[in-house]
Amino acid sequence: MDEVVIRAAVSADATVLARLRYQFRSTLEPAAEPEAAFLGRCAAWMADRLARPGSWLCWVAVEADVVIGMVWLLPLEKIPNPVAESERHGYISSLYVRPECQAGGVGSHLLDACLRHCRAEQYDAVILWPTPRSRSLYARFGFEVREDLLERRPG
Repeated sequence: MDEVVIRAAVSADATVLARLRYQFRSTLEPAAEPEAAFLGRCAAWMADRLARPGSWLCWVAVEADVVIGMVWLLPLEKIPNPVAESERHGYISSLYVRPECQAGGVGSHLLDACLRHCRAEQYDAVILWPTPRSRSLYARFGFEVREDLLERRPG
């Protein structure tokens, strides 16, 4: 196995990142959109966000010049606050490693890179919605179920 390198994603990675996103989400439930249509729409969205300062950030795991995993982070700016509390949150999404590369610590390295950025930028809190399978990984990194966060879904 070659060395895995974690690096910031760039717009040129968008096509492969869209494929990883499709692979990740379509294994959780059936796709509601043709794969080609999704890949085009998602790659354009990702390229745009990665080129836009202050928007989504992404880290990729690369092995032998092949992107094998990713994690996305959306910085969430808070309203100015007069108390001693950081004015930023983070939302982590789409932590995914190709199935044949899982169980080797790649997901942990991706999550660590993302959380190091959050610490360096002094985020107040980092939130995410885990899959049942990923809960133990997030727990190892200190994520907990909270009772002070409310959610409302349309309906």
